[in-house]
Amino acid sequence: MTYATNDYVIPPTMKAWVLGGPNELSLADKPVPEPRAAEVLVRIDAIAVCATDLEIISHGVPASIEGELPFHKNFTPGHEYMGTVVKLGPGVDEFAPGDRVAVEVHAGCGRCPRCREGMYTSCVNYGFHSKGHRANGFTTDGGFAEYAINHVNTMVHIPDHVTDEEATLIVTAGTAMYGLDVMGGIIAGEGVVVTGPGPIGLMGVGVAKALGADPVILTGTRERRLDMGRRLGADHTINVRNEDPVAAVARITGGKGVQYVLECSGAPGALDEAGRMVNRGGRICLAAFPSEKVPVDLAHLVRNNIYVFGIRGEGKSATHRAAALIAQKRFDAKLIHTHTFPLGEVPTAIRYARERIEDAIKVVVKMRNA
Repeated sequence: MTYATNDYVIPPTMKAWVLGGPNELSLADKPVPEPRAAEVLVRIDAIAVCATDLEIISHGVPASIEGELPFHKNFTPGHEYMGTVVKLGPGVDEFAPGDRVAVEVHAGCGRCPRCREGMYTSCVNYGFHSKGHRANGFTTDGGFAEYAINHVNTMVHIPDHVTDEEATLIVTAGTAMYGLDVMGGIIAGEGVVVTGPGPIGLMGVGVAKALGADPVILTGTRERRLDMGRRLGADHTINVRNEDPVAAVARITGGKGVQYVLECSGAPGALDEAGRMVNRGGRICLAAFPSEKVPVDLAHLVRNNIYVFGIRGEGKSATHRAAALIAQKRFDAKLIHTHTFPLGEVPTAIRYARERIEDAIKVVVKMRNA
């Protein structure tokens, strides 16, 4: 039996990619979920592949406490998606059927100390759906499917002039915005170094420049991506294969260093290098994490009163502010969208992202042409 809601015919089942084990993805039929209070049903129109998706598909939820979040089976991954609201849960009036929305990953429990502070990506009840926590594509079913449930707190209205592909990048830009937020947020006229020209780093360049940072410096190893950074607003780029990045930042800033470093590379030596790029009292945000433990010169950080922050995802509604910058065309987010595949070719899309085939940056799975 199907039912209609404001002209949307919603089937009882949907196509969804599910995990049977590490790197075991298969296309299956799943029941279309029902929205509860404060939730809506979203018809997914497009989803981008994130590096974290690759980690979840291969190993489970990254950076979790051992044993806290086991590998999911019959689980649908994917979290950087956008779509159309097609059904409302009881009491929802913030959205209406037909609204285009971009979707954040995390809906905190709303009851723990971190959530009450707005730090819902650090929810104390992370992973406990029974206590109200959701992290779509991490602990609850995500977006490599035709439909998904989302809490009203996790959605951003998307204007018609923002394409589906651009909308899938809003969460990425929101993560970069959150990183700048935790370092202080007021960056007009201050120098910012972004290390690592992956999707978050490139969006970090765009967001920092849109907020008035000067200069914005991007470091990396791939000339094509550094060129993309310049197109997104970087004042200077440094190829670390050709030049020591710490010396280059000193040269560009006349020896003063910068106030902020947004670390997006996950390289083992990145924190030590960042500590020598900032001036005294400077701030570093780690938006990526290395795969192994690394040594750090803590004495240098302490002597120079350098602050180090770590973030997980796109907290404190930073996604809403990033969405506003994209809607205002303050930077061209679609530059980092490089490849598109249909829902039936999700394994190919994942392979392109994992192996960086044809220098793939953001690979988008598009559910429909219209």
